[in-house]
Amino acid sequence: MSRPIRAVIHLSALRHNLAVARNMMPDSQLLAVVKANAYGHGIERVYDAFKQADGFALLDIAEAKRIRALGWQGKILLLEGLFSATDLKDCAALDLSFTIHSQYQIDWLKQFQGNAQFDVFLKMNSGMNRLGFTPDSYGAAWHSINHLACVQSITHMTHFSDADGERFGEQGIRYQQEVFEATVKDLPGQRSISNSAAILRYSAQLHSDYIRSGIMLYGSSPDYPTHNIQDWQLEPSMSLRSQIIAVQQVQATQSVGYGSRFIAEQPLKIGIVACGYADGYQRISPTGTPVLVDSVRTQIVGRVSMDMLAVDLSNIPDADVGSEVVLWGKSSQGVVLAIDEVAARSDTVGYELMCAVTLRVPFEIES
Repeated sequence: MSRPIRAVIHLSALRHNLAVARNMMPDSQLLAVVKANAYGHGIERVYDAFKQADGFALLDIAEAKRIRALGWQGKILLLEGLFSATDLKDCAALDLSFTIHSQYQIDWLKQFQGNAQFDVFLKMNSGMNRLGFTPDSYGAAWHSINHLACVQSITHMTHFSDADGERFGEQGIRYQQEVFEATVKDLPGQRSISNSAAILRYSAQLHSDYIRSGIMLYGSSPDYPTHNIQDWQLEPSMSLRSQIIAVQQVQATQSVGYGSRFIAEQPLKIGIVACGYADGYQRISPTGTPVLVDSVRTQIVGRVSMDMLAVDLSNIPDADVGSEVVLWGKSSQGVVLAIDEVAARSDTVGYELMCAVTLRVPFEIES
């Protein structure tokens, strides 16, 4: 028998979450974001669930080739655009749309020799200060590519830095939305401005011809703890499950795990779980991080090891070797432990946990 840990991908949840995004902004084209190997889920594993999207958004040409190999013939957007001038040949061959965020990419576009006509997403830095042209330089960038024979269309694009929270007590998107609208008001073209947080929180006040639905598709709330996945009617798409492989009876004053970080104050029944940081679980996850054992909520105790962690079984008297453990996601009985709650205990986000699951963890697909 193989080691019992596994990551279960729930296709029904992926389809459900896609429908939530669609229903929030039904007049928009929905791009399913599958960068970072579909947020750790696996592009090939999620593809069937996302085929009802209007397109895919991802990071680089290697990922785009994987989508095309699966048979997708629709729109694919490269979110960071070109990394070299030769990328344009692949964009032409694979019929890819791409972001332009810097002058050097415009220079490559001007030098392109070929018959292809590209759909370009021109990115504005409206306050994120990561990628894009500043509002003062955006108009000049637009005009410099608008006349190029190889440019078929230009979509105005920006990315909200605070759609998932508040900035100085104001709505998180207001200051960026205003500068974006003022800059593009006299420039023709469609718009792509809504990420998951903006889709969920500001759908009523935004117009976005293309929405970029990312983390919400994978059953994580972008503004947790303000809202949890139940508030947004999302379902967990990945469950990290394992089993109890040993049981220990710990007496008061005895410690559990490396460094004796946990000292029992009373006799405890402790379960040892086949999961550790070499599987992608956070080593820094402290005592008190929630976990499900046989669908009952309990907590980890002591320091997470490379291959194992310990959980408190004091309130689960029937738990024993072979009992199901859910580190995040959904138990086989349907009880949910949201990945956001687990991540928050380690001062991180669900995105990181999804992406951190390592190669030694087998994946299973559940329809």
